[in-house]
Amino acid sequence: MANVNSIPSVDLADFISGDAAKKAAFVQQLGKAYEEVGFVAVKNHGIPDELIADLYKYVQDFFQLPSDVKHRYEIPELAGQRGYTSFGKEHAKGFDAPDLKEFFQFGQTVAENSPLKNEYPDNVQVSEVAPFTPTLHKAYQGFERAGKYLLQAIALYLGLDEHYFDAKIDEGNSILRAIHYPPITQEPKSAIRAEQHEDINLITLLVGASADGLQILDKQDNWVPVTSLPEQIVVNVGDMLQRLTNNRLKSTTHRVVNPPREKWGTSRFSIPFFYTHSLPWTSPHCQVA
Repeated sequence: MANVNSIPSVDLADFISGDAAKKAAFVQQLGKAYEEVGFVAVKNHGIPDELIADLYKYVQDFFQLPSDVKHRYEIPELAGQRGYTSFGKEHAKGFDAPDLKEFFQFGQTVAENSPLKNEYPDNVQVSEVAPFTPTLHKAYQGFERAGKYLLQAIALYLGLDEHYFDAKIDEGNSILRAIHYPPITQEPKSAIRAEQHEDINLITLLVGASADGLQILDKQDNWVPVTSLPEQIVVNVGDMLQRLTNNRLKSTTHRVVNPPREKWGTSRFSIPFFYTHSLPWTSPHCQVA
């Protein structure tokens, strides 16, 4: 099994160090990685280890709740954009078989006087796991900060003003998605937990995962397994950024495969952050990695 070192790695501390040479080198490393691979590993991303540990703990606590309790947080009129989506409801574009997952989505929180207040539905509050909602909120803010720096670096790589994306992503319609791939209890119809797809948003930030399974499609059409290291996050280009750059930066195809048979009895948890611009540009329904 390859690890995250099979894709390029960059140090975000170089970008925010105040050292012009380190910053310039970071910009080139990041841009080259996105042009050649579409995925990059980022260390010193600023999201505390303690917060990540809490995030995974409370996410697992939520998904261990009884099914009837979780279903209370599935709000049909929100179309999955907030709250819980039950197992087998979502499938990748172009595929009939549903992905083998359930998930919970947490979105942007804006002030009462924000012009976007009526555009964003309120987040769904979970009472059975008291720290769950506030921990999602803290993680959301951490992902926003890290992603903003990365988009500033991307802007510089593209020859734009460093702050080109800043106003466009302020109070953006980004989504933090907590995913549970349950144990496999019978012979699966497919070897894929989440079919191959590209993300629709600007960039996706993925912090860890509780098990292997993520694979990316390289330029030679080979599936390359990627497992993120504890101190790094994996960040990939999405469709929106590919379109904005006229295909210079590619939205990378990826999927989540089933574990080997001896690990069928184990769950997999994954928490991607889909970084998206502010409304009214568009309102994405993101796919997952």
